[in-house]
Amino acid sequence: MATATGEILRLVRKGIDVRAVTAHTRKPFRLYLCGDPALVVAMRALLLSGHDDSVPPDAAACLETIVPGMAQLTMTREARAVLFLGRRGDVAGADFASLRALQLPIFAITVDADAQPNGPASPPLPGTFGEYTVTAVSKEALRGRVFPHVIERCKGVEIAVGRRLPVMRETVASKLTRDAANNALKVALASAVVDHIPVFGLVLGAFASAGDMVAITGIQMMLLLHVEATYGRDPDVQRMWQLLPVVGGGFGWRMLARELSGFIPVAGIAIKGAIAYAGTIVVGEGVTFYYEQGRHMSAGQASSIYESTKKDALNFARDLLARFTKR
Repeated sequence: MATATGEILRLVRKGIDVRAVTAHTRKPFRLYLCGDPALVVAMRALLLSGHDDSVPPDAAACLETIVPGMAQLTMTREARAVLFLGRRGDVAGADFASLRALQLPIFAITVDADAQPNGPASPPLPGTFGEYTVTAVSKEALRGRVFPHVIERCKGVEIAVGRRLPVMRETVASKLTRDAANNALKVALASAVVDHIPVFGLVLGAFASAGDMVAITGIQMMLLLHVEATYGRDPDVQRMWQLLPVVGGGFGWRMLARELSGFIPVAGIAIKGAIAYAGTIVVGEGVTFYYEQGRHMSAGQASSIYESTKKDALNFARDLLARFTKR
């Protein structure tokens, strides 16, 4: 445990890139709204809700109402997506030709209280539209597929989106967590593979074994800062200490992963990756829970998330390893 704590301290002393996180919070973006006027007003109000006081000017500026026939006149490089809002039957008669010319993903959202919610499995590509049906313009109705897909099309500005549009913060934090967990998985698998290749292991094994712990911890601590920034806090390494209990368990999981990797030479590689992935998911969801609920997640809640996530990650890691060994 002392060694693990020392790794954390050295990592913090070397400096987390707070300036890079701050730069992400300031990145410009814009979402275009069009369609039924009443629904556009409702969507705009929802997206800008949740600020403590008045709506900041930079938040209001990231939403622009457009008229489809004149869309080309308002195109900017900051634009990320078009949200078309209509009622039953409106999509069939909509002018999507001018919207397609914007070369942006178009989210055609039909609001129908009596319909079954549905939508495509993946977000629309630039210049195409995806049809979604929701029961209302509300966080609960839109968080199923619409919000996650919009965030997927806001790659690179996710933190800025969460910062300015509070209703989407939980969705942003979820994406940031998955991305960080995937990176942790790759680091753990790469390190485990090196440890099990005799020649590379002799040369790089010790470095990889020490390095992956620091690298995964770095990923998790940057995730803390990213989620914190998403929830409107200015990135602050000092304040991160109050969140370290969320990260602390990660060292135990990685130590267990290393032991399993030693006793189960082949399967251990996948297990090590799965534990790194699951541990990072717990960190991200734990910090999100903290900002959503104002308290830390209980040990039982964290354990439940970890175990369920580890099973999924283990299957993914085994498949990834199988593809790697074939090559």
